[in-house]
Amino acid sequence: MVLRTIERKRRLPHGVSRGQDGFTLVEMLVVITIIGMIMALVGPRVLNYLGESRVKAAKIQLQSFSSALDLFYLDAGRFPTASEGLAALVRPVSGVAAWNGPYLKGGQVPNDPWGNSYAYKQPGEKAPYEIRSLGSDGQEGGTGTAADLVSGQN
Repeated sequence: MVLRTIERKRRLPHGVSRGQDGFTLVEMLVVITIIGMIMALVGPRVLNYLGESRVKAAKIQLQSFSSALDLFYLDAGRFPTASEGLAALVRPVSGVAAWNGPYLKGGQVPNDPWGNSYAYKQPGEKAPYEIRSLGSDGQEGGTGTAADLVSGQN
């Protein structure tokens, strides 16, 4: 009998006794359930903040384009035509001798925060030009983060 007790103790890892085998399945399920409930409450808020931050980033880019277009206007005496588009802010255009660009950092026109190209229209409906982001859905119209963002509008 003493021999059997010694054999059992040899088989267990050092420092582990029979009463400390680990967590039970029920304990693990309770922890997973609590984590799931926390994520269900916090997740939508985090995603909402992400959507709002993309809208704010698009508005900042629209302001940056407007400033660059104003600089282009001061140098060229006109805004880029619709066919020249926003590319005129990073590459010289024919017929503009006083082009002092690039007017945008990075040497290229960035996409909106959703990966879509900005649309440039000259003349605009209410201003000399209009720059538009189609929002998260990539289509005209929409509401919330899917709404179109237009330069000169809040």
